[in-house]
Amino acid sequence: MSRIELKHIDKFYGDNHVLRDINLVIEDGDFMTLLGPSGCGKTTTLRVVSGLEKPQNGVMTIDGEEMINADLAFYAEPSKRGLNLVFQSYALWPHMTVRENIAFGLKIQKLPKDEIEKRLKDSLRMMRIEEYIDRYPNELSGGQQQRVAIARAVASNPKLLLLDEPLSNLDARLRIDMRSELQRIHRELGTTIIYVTHDQVEALTMSTKIALFKAGELSQVDAPMDLYMNPIDLEAADFIGNPRINFLEGTGRYENGKLMVKCELKDYTFDKADMTDEKIPNGEFPVVVAIRPEQVHITPDAEPGALPVKVYANQPAGSETLVSLQAGKSDFLSKQIGLAQYSIDQTVYVHIDPNKINIYDAKSTRLIKRAK
Repeated sequence: MSRIELKHIDKFYGDNHVLRDINLVIEDGDFMTLLGPSGCGKTTTLRVVSGLEKPQNGVMTIDGEEMINADLAFYAEPSKRGLNLVFQSYALWPHMTVRENIAFGLKIQKLPKDEIEKRLKDSLRMMRIEEYIDRYPNELSGGQQQRVAIARAVASNPKLLLLDEPLSNLDARLRIDMRSELQRIHRELGTTIIYVTHDQVEALTMSTKIALFKAGELSQVDAPMDLYMNPIDLEAADFIGNPRINFLEGTGRYENGKLMVKCELKDYTFDKADMTDEKIPNGEFPVVVAIRPEQVHITPDAEPGALPVKVYANQPAGSETLVSLQAGKSDFLSKQIGLAQYSIDQTVYVHIDPNKINIYDAKSTRLIKRAK
């Protein structure tokens, strides 16, 4: 079991308040990704969990047992926390073979030789690097070295595995391969994983939960598709998604349990059941209409319910085509699967499912109408 709970964690570096009242629960068996831009506090949070950093305030428990109690100046040593850490750098001993690198920590634990051999072979098999057992790190590619580093971490059977941007030094193809391997390891071992990245594709494809950070604070904790479909505020919406979400200015009014929204695309009416719990201003107020590019479907001919727009630019990219569109003074993007050709200034027609639209209060920046 490895349920982790962080309560009111604050961390300062001098006057710099890098973690601000962090409250986070990571359930046993979760693949929790800490996601956000550089400097947002995600790596510091990982280091607090691991014991490499001591927060000035807060409590952390693992399976109900206190590992941090800042008020009592109690900080359990990393070796007492039942975890293993994989860094962005591979941190392999250059003078040791793959066998020796993986077995080193197991020997320190004074495990029997047959147990060390079993764990060694199991971890090599899991990472599909059995044939490299007698090679030295300088005889391996970057991807192979990263597999060795992860194999070394899982060989000790940690109840908690911490991964700090382990794929950032790999090329795009290797990152895809390693994402698959990490998913498979998580499923096979059932280990709780905390994974730090700034890459939203990694977060969305591997995680069971994502904790989104901004400026040292937790912005949103949700399942990947819930976070993607309904970012909690405009900053989160702008960060999640590639290509970026479309923002269009509009006005809203809430009357008789319905939200009426006007923008240059169309007028929309949404039921109360679609609304979040955010307080809605009285009278007319400015809103931001947010639409994912893949939800903008283009047809060359007029159809019932389709909206006429102009093509500003056409960007075919093989497997997909990005089409920049204009409606009045508003610019927005459509993502089409496959190759599509449109002429600049051509009039085309778009369908947008109102159920897939997010509405934000422009002043508070908070989500007031969710997508479904």
